[in-house]
Amino acid sequence: MSTIFEQAKAKYAKSGVDVESALEKLKTIPVSIHCWQGDDVVGFDGAGALGDGLQITGNYPGRARNFEELKEDIKKAFSLIPGKKRLNLHASYAILGADKGKVDRDEYTAKYFEPWVAFAKEIGLDGIDFNPTFFSHKNMKNGLSLSSPDEEIRKFWIRHGQACLKITEYLANEMGTPSLMNIWIPDGFKDVPADRLTPRLRLKNSLDEILSVPYDKNKVVVAVESKVFAVGIESYTVGSNEFYQNYAASRGICCLLDNGHYHPLEYVSDKIPSLLAFYDKVALHVTRGVRWDSDHVVLFEDELKEIAKEIIRNDAAEKVLIGLDFFDASINRISAWTVGARNMQKALLWALLMPHAELKTLQDEANFTKLMVEAEELKTLPFGAVWEEYLKRCNVAGEDWFGEVEAYEKKILNARV
Repeated sequence: MSTIFEQAKAKYAKSGVDVESALEKLKTIPVSIHCWQGDDVVGFDGAGALGDGLQITGNYPGRARNFEELKEDIKKAFSLIPGKKRLNLHASYAILGADKGKVDRDEYTAKYFEPWVAFAKEIGLDGIDFNPTFFSHKNMKNGLSLSSPDEEIRKFWIRHGQACLKITEYLANEMGTPSLMNIWIPDGFKDVPADRLTPRLRLKNSLDEILSVPYDKNKVVVAVESKVFAVGIESYTVGSNEFYQNYAASRGICCLLDNGHYHPLEYVSDKIPSLLAFYDKVALHVTRGVRWDSDHVVLFEDELKEIAKEIIRNDAAEKVLIGLDFFDASINRISAWTVGARNMQKALLWALLMPHAELKTLQDEANFTKLMVEAEELKTLPFGAVWEEYLKRCNVAGEDWFGEVEAYEKKILNARV
């Protein structure tokens, strides 16, 4: 008697989809999972609270307060997430030890991230990605960092970026896979600026100075991330999409697309193939904006599916670097990680279970009627049975995974005061 999974395979086969091939391909696609969901983006270097265009809401019990607790929570969440995983770190998560308060971000070196490397190797991660932290710091003067007219402030942040380049190369060497270093700054103005150009010229010069530090481009992928606006900088963002896409193209680096960082009717799923026409690499921060860049937990929704389809249908799984970026302090943080990461993997599987070659042919033949019919029929194929089989093969809990989170909360999280 055939199993539900075998029945699902047969149904997909009728549509020209090889389920076994899809499952094997999914195992090879890494997703970089962000550390900052676990502690509400507080970090370890003394900032203590968010600021500079970032905001998080909620006070759910059990926030990780130190490295040991954050490691414990990451380990638990990752045990519930299938597939190949990477860790995404911000510089503010440096393990400073006795040097806390004695060294600033412009003096960070690889030694402050050695404990993270040991942890990543311990739990078998594919690699570590990295982000300079240009926020929640006393040197964010008047809301500006790399674009500041204060030369001392600007130089401080340039040194921080240069230090992070060296740290990122160290992470790549230690983990044996290339590491992404993503640059996002919250620079901008609350009201209409008197000068839009000069801050961008200062930012361009600052980025050039950061990139003047020699680094191995085969090991370090540098990306720049734009944003349309943020709290406190509603009228003008220095690092706009147009600025960064031109900067990246002219400097031979990568653009990072965060799907919460654009106008509501702009879709990252449409931007991915546009950039693939010109760039060897495209980086993503997958999130869920509700009315604005609110970094809600990623759900299995249409835009996520479209993002995954553009990665898979264009054979770009090795070109598009997938990272997650959401944080919610109003719900259990382990659950937030797990739901978001599993949904990213679900979307990739959804895309892998589509006969893209056939659908493209129908489009080229202008057979739009059949294209619509075929695309709609795919929506009711037994996707859930294939997903459950994937979880089983990855030795990860199935639909009952939340019971493990509830037990962890009762035993570990509720003991944190």
